[in-house]
Amino acid sequence: MTPDPDRIEHLLRQGVQQKVYPGAVWAVGDADSIYCTGSCGLLDPNHPDRPMTRDTVFDIASLTKIVAVWSVIGMLWDQERLSLDDPLGALMSDLNGYQLADVTVRHLLTHTAGVPLRANLKNLYGTNPDQIRVGVLREPLHRLPGQAVEYTDRAALILGFLAEHLTHRPLDRLAQGRIWEPMGMATTRFGPLSTELIERCAPTEYDEPTGRHLKGTAHDFSARLLGGVCGIAGVFSTVADLATFLRHLLEPSADSSVSAAWLQESLQVHTGDLQPARGLFWHPAPSTDPADGIYVHYGFTGTGMWISPKQDRWAILLTNKLYYGRDRQPLTKVRNAFRALAFA
Repeated sequence: MTPDPDRIEHLLRQGVQQKVYPGAVWAVGDADSIYCTGSCGLLDPNHPDRPMTRDTVFDIASLTKIVAVWSVIGMLWDQERLSLDDPLGALMSDLNGYQLADVTVRHLLTHTAGVPLRANLKNLYGTNPDQIRVGVLREPLHRLPGQAVEYTDRAALILGFLAEHLTHRPLDRLAQGRIWEPMGMATTRFGPLSTELIERCAPTEYDEPTGRHLKGTAHDFSARLLGGVCGIAGVFSTVADLATFLRHLLEPSADSSVSAAWLQESLQVHTGDLQPARGLFWHPAPSTDPADGIYVHYGFTGTGMWISPKQDRWAILLTNKLYYGRDRQPLTKVRNAFRALAFA
């Protein structure tokens, strides 16, 4: 059974009318094709002549963790250059003597590492990228690994550093050359964006220093502090590129750098009885049972991707919700309703 595009459009247009987000772009499909796709609302409420379109470029925020970090770590796992239960100290010799050395790759991918939670990197470590890296890797844990599930951006930041260490390549070049280009994701890239792409980009959060909404520059302060490139956030993409990515995940080809084995390993609960249940960076979609096989990852700007090999289906919802503020609840309701329609 395929989803009803009219019901999805109605849902998302209601979100525009209620000012949950200025506009939205969406798609639902399987390994072979896109079932349906659409767009609604405006790119920018200050410009009523600029509608949101299917080629709009979005700051995908924490979806960076999936399309860059999770994908690259999966490639290294496939190549047996790391295993999930490798302690970081065995992979990065400069961690010897620091608490992070005992944390495993699995701990980071399931947000059970016990690393500090949200923190201002600039206040802690300054503005030099090398000093930030050293500070993050040497920071003491705030609890023992494996005790609790606590979402923290640091997990992806650390895994990005690990990937760079093992490959001797920066994360942006690694993701571009080994993941996005082979898959045919022509627009996906870390920012800041070129002038040409900025014209197609959905604005996000209002930036006090510049007196305007951010557009083509990552909303995430840590990403901006690190020149736009880090494991936390910073990637820009389109619904077409993300659809290509998810289709490759469901049916890997010779062009796919992410294997079926890595996807299968990731889309299962790795946290035992701890709550909330987590896979490897993906997690069971809210209001679903893990046995339903629908996993999701969200981005803070208002983005989301769902995937279910069990149902041979994926779904994408891209919005610039952050344009209107940081209240999450209105978008949470839209996301849950969208997922229910997409996987009906």
